[in-house]
Amino acid sequence: MSRRYLVAGGAGFIGSNFIRRVLGHEPDARVTNLDALTYAGVKATVDELDASDRHTFVLGDIRDATLVEGLVPGHDVVINFAAESHVDRSIEGPSVFLDTNVVGTGVLIDAARRHGIPRFIQVSTDEVYGSIARGLAREEAPLHPSSPYAASKAGSDLLVGSYAVTFDYPAIITRCTNNYGPYQFPEKVIPLFVTNLFDDIPVPLYGDGLNERDWLYVDDHCSALHLLVDAGEPGEVYNIGANAQISNLDLARKILGLLGKDDSLIRPVTDRPGHDRRYAVDSSKIRGLGWQPTHSLDDRLGDTISWYRAREDWWRPLKENR
Repeated sequence: MSRRYLVAGGAGFIGSNFIRRVLGHEPDARVTNLDALTYAGVKATVDELDASDRHTFVLGDIRDATLVEGLVPGHDVVINFAAESHVDRSIEGPSVFLDTNVVGTGVLIDAARRHGIPRFIQVSTDEVYGSIARGLAREEAPLHPSSPYAASKAGSDLLVGSYAVTFDYPAIITRCTNNYGPYQFPEKVIPLFVTNLFDDIPVPLYGDGLNERDWLYVDDHCSALHLLVDAGEPGEVYNIGANAQISNLDLARKILGLLGKDDSLIRPVTDRPGHDRRYAVDSSKIRGLGWQPTHSLDDRLGDTISWYRAREDWWRPLKENR
């Protein structure tokens, strides 16, 4: 099948890995990559994707209704990765998060709905559930976002869900746990710690370091999304997770150990306002479709470190220009 994808936010971390997966697994697929190339959208990543003649990059913003209106027709799948996504930045300035994540999503899904695009996937986050003291959050759990970022993603989820109900539009929402792997912007915790430690720069650890996150290798996330293009039920929400929670302190120590460093390079810093203690989702719904993670943190953390060691040309300019 020759399928046409419109990937919004395809110059970012997860979006660019998803495009690589599609181009590698669907020999006839073509991808239009719409990205505004803000701080986390990396032109070098786009240049690498352009090595395929089945990838077309469009510089633009999902909030630009005229651009989106002209771009959407003719595609079979619209998948939205485009978002402001860093919690600390959302605390410093919430308005752009609301504008991009809610208004931009509205522009994109409305155009997709009016042009009859048969599949729309909204890529969201487990952070919309808020802190989970015990057990696992199922898809029907109440939304209790703690940060402006998480609240903006919850808002976009509710908007997409309303299109599925009101217009009977075949939209799907996914909520994934923390990702790691190649091409992640170096202000995120794993690449920040890794690249700092390459230069023996201390790593900042919020509070007591006992906040827990579930880490999923980015290609496992992309394989789940790729599965949902065909197997996902319209109107449904799908959690995606590894169910392998680890504290931030233990994660830091894993990275230190792999790099031959010790705890002297950990620098405790004042905790983030509203810092959720624990994220954990029940991903049994998508596992029932045949998906499961194939990589563990112990399997892939070392490979991820090796990627950043080999690709200083990619990440060092990003850190220097912050």
